[in-house]
Amino acid sequence: MKKTFIAIACAALCAANMYGQTKGHFNNPVIPGDVADPSIIRIGNTWYATGTSSEWAPYYPVFTSTDLVNWKQTGHIFDKQPEWTVSSFWAPELYYMNNKVYAYYTARNKKGVSYIGVATADNPTKEFTDHGPVVEYGTEAIDAFILEDNGKQYISWKAYGLDNRPIELLCSQLSDDGLSLVGETFTLMRDNDRIGMEGQCHFKKGDYYYMLYSTHSCCGPKSDYQVRVARSKTLKGPYEIYDGNPVLHGGSDKVQSCGHGTVTTTPDGRMFYFFHAYLTGGRFFAGRQPMLQEMVIGDDGWIHFPTGDTAQLEQPLPFKGKEQKATLGFFDNFKNNKLKAGWTWNYPYTTVNIHAGKGKLSLSGTMKEGNHNGSALCLRPVKPDYAFATQVINHNSSLKGLTLYGDDKTLVAFGAQGDKLILKEVIDGKEQIVCNEPLPATSLYLKIEVNNGTQCTFFWSKDGKTWQALNNIAPKRDYSKQVRWDRVARPGLIHCGSPTEPAEYSYFRLL
Repeated sequence: MKKTFIAIACAALCAANMYGQTKGHFNNPVIPGDVADPSIIRIGNTWYATGTSSEWAPYYPVFTSTDLVNWKQTGHIFDKQPEWTVSSFWAPELYYMNNKVYAYYTARNKKGVSYIGVATADNPTKEFTDHGPVVEYGTEAIDAFILEDNGKQYISWKAYGLDNRPIELLCSQLSDDGLSLVGETFTLMRDNDRIGMEGQCHFKKGDYYYMLYSTHSCCGPKSDYQVRVARSKTLKGPYEIYDGNPVLHGGSDKVQSCGHGTVTTTPDGRMFYFFHAYLTGGRFFAGRQPMLQEMVIGDDGWIHFPTGDTAQLEQPLPFKGKEQKATLGFFDNFKNNKLKAGWTWNYPYTTVNIHAGKGKLSLSGTMKEGNHNGSALCLRPVKPDYAFATQVINHNSSLKGLTLYGDDKTLVAFGAQGDKLILKEVIDGKEQIVCNEPLPATSLYLKIEVNNGTQCTFFWSKDGKTWQALNNIAPKRDYSKQVRWDRVARPGLIHCGSPTEPAEYSYFRLL
């Protein structure tokens, strides 16, 4: 099995290196997979990034890079859920001051209202300490951004998005420790045209304060997100809106939509915009993926992108002598007591019980009220065509195996249950057992192949080498309905049953 894995990985490496990349260029996305609303900071010669984790735990993945195009996940801002929150972990914003890293993040409080919290760490790769809400304003306050002006720190956010009135981008000064608001809240811009206005970031260059912001529909199959710019001679405005907007948008045969980013600089002062985009076709089902494009101030005093106002996958490398490395698959043999950084689980629906080590993973969970469909441990998909496999090594009455998981009401589960091989589909809360066959082996290997993002073929094996397609069902089953409004389905492992009857696995691989 290991030899087969290495051979396939080498083939993937060769294919990735050949994929559409010319010398001196890199390919977007720079972080493959669903990491929406990305934020980026540079400390010295290292960049740190994070993004939305939505309804997946742990909360807000953290990545590092030394060249802006090769990124490695190091962990998360939170391993445990902050006490004041219940769900919807969106749009974190990193900021560095006072020799500390700050994370300003959006989450729903106990009453279900989205507000902005703040957490700090001495090192962005270590877990952050939460300090609770910093912006509790109106019926919703989201999309924080931090900027410095004349030695003082300010926070801006989106307000009134749930009210029957125009959205506004508001701003307030922060206290010296960055943990509370001081002074009066003031308006930066007002969405009088009702086109949407969010995901703002600011910077000062020359005589102007520039503000990039996103408009139109952020999420889902009909997303038409785009990036606009305005400028002002003072932080408080008034802001002049660029006649040539949008300055960056989708609409090509490769990029559907794009937006909600932040700006970073290189040590020599060049500016890069780090944002997310939905790609087209089957690549849409990898979600909103982080992209990078260089940005300049033109002779007209406005922001422009050298490769044009339509977002492009291929871009010039930021640094000469560097090259983009291939994105390989994922393999975990569970020899370590701690899971690898990429794993995520469905925290709104289950309290998961995970024990790893000595070549075995035990997975179970206590389902929360309203959930009847188990505990899912998943990874972000990064390509439209992939396969994932595991070995189930125990035998009990729980359903245990592989899943493509949207949420507790939209998923597919393929695995062993008692003496049966089961394929269960749940679409919009309606459950259907598609296949119920005698179990071909007590120690069972399972594999799902995914094509074009959502078309699945199911296989089982007694030895992990010779695979047999599941009988009595269509060759491919389509799960395009698994897309939730702000996230996509994830491949992984699932347990459905009593916490006293966990699922046990010897490995998991995704290619």
